[in-house]
Parts: sequence; C-alpha cells; structure tokens
Amino acid sequence: MSGAARPPLTRDEVDGALRRLRDDRERIGAALAELEAHPGHALLEGAGLTGETARRQGELRSRTAALWSLFDLYGRVLGDAERLRARHPRPGQAQLAELTRLLTGPSVELPAPQVPLERRTLLSAPAGERLTLDGAVARMNPLFEEAARIVAGVDAVWSALLSRFDEVERACAAAREAARAAGGAAGLDRVERELAAVRETIRADPLSLARADGTADTSRLDALDAELRDLRRRLEEAARLRAGHAERLARLRDAVGRVRRTEEQARRARADALAKISFAAVPAAPDTAPALADRLAALDALRAGGRWEEPAARLADLDAAVQTALARAREAVDIFTGLLDRREELRGRLDAYRAKAARLGHLEDDELTALYERARALLWTSPCDLRGATAALSAYQQAVSARAKGSRR
Repeated sequence: MSGAARPPLTRDEVDGALRRLRDDRERIGAALAELEAHPGHALLEGAGLTGETARRQGELRSRTAALWSLFDLYGRVLGDAERLRARHPRPGQAQLAELTRLLTGPSVELPAPQVPLERRTLLSAPAGERLTLDGAVARMNPLFEEAARIVAGVDAVWSALLSRFDEVERACAAAREAARAAGGAAGLDRVERELAAVRETIRADPLSLARADGTADTSRLDALDAELRDLRRRLEEAARLRAGHAERLARLRDAVGRVRRTEEQARRARADALAKISFAAVPAAPDTAPALADRLAALDALRAGGRWEEPAARLADLDAAVQTALARAREAVDIFTGLLDRREELRGRLDAYRAKAARLGHLEDDELTALYERARALLWTSPCDLRGATAALSAYQQAVSARAKGSRR
C-alpha cells in the first residue's frame, strides 16, 4: 500500500514504528560489522588471491557493496524520519502524513545502476527503484545470507587447511632437527619445497583445495606428513646409529659370527648323520653367513663415508636377517643331531625290551631271538635305516608284550 493510499499513522504508531526500525538498524549494523570482522572476510579482502578464491572475493565484494549501499539509504530515510519527529513533539496531520510516507511508504530510492536487470524494461528510462524501509531490509536479507555463506565456507576450508598445515610444519621442524643430529638427510629439501608450495596455495587460493562438499581436502598435506614422519623415524635411527655405531656394529658382527659357527655345526652334524643314517632325501645345511658378512661390510663402508640414514635403515633389516639365519641354523643342527638321537633312543628301547624278555624267561625263544637280531642288525649297521629299524623294533616290542600277557594269564 502506498503512502497516499493509506491513512496517516497516529503519533503513537509513528513512535512505535520508529522504535522498531531503530532496533532493526542496530541489529543490521551489528550483523554487518560482525560479517566484516569474520576471519573469512579478512582473507577475502586480502591481496594477491587467485583462482576460485579470487572469484569468491569478487562475489563477496559485490554483495557487501550492495548491502552497505542499501543500509546507508535505509539509514538516511530513517534519520530523516527521526529528525522530523524530533522537530515536532506534537506533530500535525501534515507531519504525520510525511512520517507515514517515510516509515511505511516507498521512501528508499535506489540509484538506477542498483536496479536489478530483471526489474527493468526495454523502453523505460533508467530510474531508481523505490522500496519501503521493510522492503529494503527484505532486499538486504538474501545479500547478507549469501555473503555470510561465502565467508563461512572460505573460513571453514582455510581454518582446516591452516590447522593441518601447522601440524605438518611441526613435523617438518622435527625432521629438520633429526637431520641435524644425523648429519643430513636426503629428500628433506624436496619435501620442504613441496610444503612451501602448499603454503602458497593456502595463502593465495585455499578454495582450490576444497572438495565438492565444501570441506577441505588435506590429502596432499596428509601425504607430506606421513613422508616427514617416516623420514624423521629413519633419521632418528640414523642419529642413534651415529652415536653408538661402534657398539652396535660389534654386536651385529658377533651375531654374524654365531650364525657362521652354528652353520658350521649344522654341516658337521649333517656329515655325521649322512655317515650313520640312511636318508631318502637329504636336506642341505644352511650357508648364509658369507652373504650376511658381505652386507655387514657394505654397511660399515656406508658408515665410514658419513652416510648415516641409509645404514640406519639397513641395520634393522640386517639384524632381522641375522636372527632368522641363526634360528634356521639351529633348527638344522636339531634336525641332523635329532636323527642320531633317534637312533640312540631306538637302541635303548631295544635293550630295555631285551631285558624284559629275559625277566620273562624267554631268552631262548627262537622267534623273539630272530626279531631281536633283525632289529639289532639294523640299528648297529651304518648307515642305519631308521625306518626299517623302527619297524623291526616295533615287531620285537609287540612279540615281547604278547609273551608278557601270556605269562600273566
């Protein structure tokens, strides 16, 4: 309804409208100030922005300029109404009509360039659009909401990237410290250059690192962080190696010596077993000590050349290989000596059952004697057929046990 078409407001209605509109003006002003104080707004007001972030900067500036222009026009009209009311403590009909026009009519005139294109006509002269004070607020609302969404979205991505970047930068500082302790590090310069490139991207175009859902994509930083942590771990190991390399290499050298001696023991046990036990298939004795010694020599050469990171990485691998080789050599000794132990066990069991037959009074038993002689011949012949001897002993045991049952009956 236009100001001319509606009856003038009463004095009380004017005063109520003024109070409400003043409150609106204060709230709008506070919201605009809060928007400009937002960290995302500060970022988008910065210089040197590029890419998607620069595009959002342009959108924000367009919206905030329209917002402040509308707010300024709104404030001017409301100020005119306030001054008119202040000059007339007891306003007459003419003053009330003017106050009604200012407070409820289309009193906010927009400059022609601010009239949206869709509201113009082809033949109309470029004239400003008129809005009521409430209409001006309604026009400001979507502009403010769009500007707030832009600011909040940029701030969310920027804050997440900065937080993750700070973590990665701390990891980089820790890796640099480890590199100083280790006497240098291959690859750290490259990672630092990549981190510097990410820093520049975060500064100039953080929105280029945003996902489709508006969240920050930290995958590049995550990969650098993982690389730095792994590098730091290896550098710290290198520093420990540098600090106590003589002792650690001496221990490793002793361990390689144990492998050599145990493998030699396994070879002797194998040769002894081959001479005394017959095999269907003879496993080979392990022989890893020479290769381990070569790896140890190469490790020592790297250390002597001042290269600490690579020896640190190889040291753990070599230590694990030495422990595995030692376990396999001991297992081989057990296998080969176990065959001879098995023969001695079978001999003892044969003597025990021979003694049992004597107690039962069956030493003259021809069948038992034949079974005993067969088992004894197999067990005391070199190389011994353990499988045949085991079967012969089993037959002798069963026969003796059968005699024992018969005696009891």
